[in-house]
Amino acid sequence: MGASRSFKIIAIGLLIWNLIGVAAFGMQYGADLAVLAKSDPYTARLFAEMPGWAWAAYAVAVGAGTVGALLLLLRKAAAVALFALSLAAVVVQFGYSFLGTDLWAVKGAGAAVFPAVIVAIAVGQLLYAARLHAKGVLR
Repeated sequence: MGASRSFKIIAIGLLIWNLIGVAAFGMQYGADLAVLAKSDPYTARLFAEMPGWAWAAYAVAVGAGTVGALLLLLRKAAAVALFALSLAAVVVQFGYSFLGTDLWAVKGAGAAVFPAVIVAIAVGQLLYAARLHAKGVLR
């Protein structure tokens, strides 16, 4: 019973986390750049210059993570593959952000803190699902 309860708590937590990612994507992708430029011109420029493939990686990262979390909650083995896809997309997205822009130079190392948390959670949800699959919990 305890494992089942902890499983549900973790799965629901991951679903909420991933839904927050979807909301963040929607807000950033749909941001009014003219309004944003008044308060944060640097971020407005980054969003305006972000290539379509990087936006697509972001969308895949949050979309696959969300569907993976739903499937985890339903105890479906496909959650593992979706979490792997999400992690790969996160790496592509942040690879662009940190290697394809001047983010490091402008914001410094502190800009990597939250992305590092995102990567750690993406790795954690993949490992958690893979472990559950190996134990036969996910089918």
